[in-house]
Amino acid sequence: MAKLNAARRNALPSSDFVFPGSRKFPIEDASHARDALSRASAKGGSVQSEVESKVHARFPGIGKKKGSLRSAASRSRGAKKPSSEPTRKPSGIADIFNR
Repeated sequence: MAKLNAARRNALPSSDFVFPGSRKFPIEDASHARDALSRASAKGGSVQSEVESKVHARFPGIGKKKGSLRSAASRSRGAKKPSSEPTRKPSGIADIFNR
């Protein structure tokens, strides 16, 4: 992310902020937009939804959920097929290793 010092931040137009009145959450480039999404998710609520909508309007590919790891993992596991063998507890150490 490019360093945004006070002088550069003050020089940005209000349109480069999610909240132009208070000049919060600068989104002048993609890295700052990703950072704004990250920081807004910690706040949650209406702040998060406002930041998401502004970032997605300006940078359509940032922050879209293409398939989270959690949903991909649950799809790969799938439902287990019922086994035709009866379930039994191992009777000894040899049964545990000879499965």
